[in-house]
Amino acid sequence: MTFKKRLLAVAGPLILGAALVLPTAASAHRGWLLPTATVLSGDSAWVEVDAAVSNELFYPDHNPMRLDGLVVTAPDGSVDKIQNGLTAKYRSTFDVQLSKPGTWKIGSFTNSVMASWTENGEVKRFRGTPEDFAKQVPAGAADLKTIKSSNRNETFVTRDAPTTTVFAPTGKGLELVPVTHPNDLVAGEAATFKFLLDGKPAANLEVTFAPGNARYRAAPGDFKVTTGADGAFKVTFPEAGMYWMNAVVRAGETGRRPEGGPGGGEGGPRPAGAPGGQGMGGMPGMGGPGGGQQGPATPLPGNGTSASYTATLEAQRP
Repeated sequence: MTFKKRLLAVAGPLILGAALVLPTAASAHRGWLLPTATVLSGDSAWVEVDAAVSNELFYPDHNPMRLDGLVVTAPDGSVDKIQNGLTAKYRSTFDVQLSKPGTWKIGSFTNSVMASWTENGEVKRFRGTPEDFAKQVPAGAADLKTIKSSNRNETFVTRDAPTTTVFAPTGKGLELVPVTHPNDLVAGEAATFKFLLDGKPAANLEVTFAPGNARYRAAPGDFKVTTGADGAFKVTFPEAGMYWMNAVVRAGETGRRPEGGPGGGEGGPRPAGAPGGQGMGGMPGMGGPGGGQQGPATPLPGNGTSASYTATLEAQRP
């Protein structure tokens, strides 16, 4: 048997098995940032990052992620920039020069609002940023309903010794507060993290972890943990490699598309070329300021909020 035939004989059943065991996870669109390394050293250190929204985790197969909302935070808290950014058919890619020692944060944070109200007997719709909402939606509008969303997607890279400045909470949205440094994770060893929602402990929050390279496993390997009353949780990574972490808090109406439908998917900025704000969903009759008209406007079903957090973490070999 040739090497190619042996490879197909092994990989074929694994891929089929993964599809049969967890079809929902395989079909969900997940946004991610994937660095080439998370721990580097030396004055000339650079890291390259892939950014995409995909069906199969860490394999670009759906849409590239937009780069205009990404922010690079240096170890001293200053804002740096991405370099050599490029958006292709299925993924975007860029470089970050680690010009200072310590831990860098690479990611995005977006706030968005959907709204409906009645004006002169006609339903109006809006989607966009909170700033545009304040300018474009009349104060005291009749029958006003809003769905407010925040989304954070990030990864961390350390040059030389790890630091913690980039983990300072902002008090906005869903945030990760590490107890164990994200660049000091080791397979088989327990790590501790904490989630805050608008600056307060996010209790009873379900957190999903998904390992990369699922196409080479008999089962994808996703697992979940739940935060305690203080927002903290422990997790042990079963093997070395890259992991996708995601948590979502929802209250009331959210205007979400069905899982796996077009749009930004789970975590991260909207795909390149997607209209409107991050995480807006695909409500019919959007219309109004900030959104393209898709037929007669209809009111939102109610008020709601959602906050999501996504990160790519690497567990090292023991």
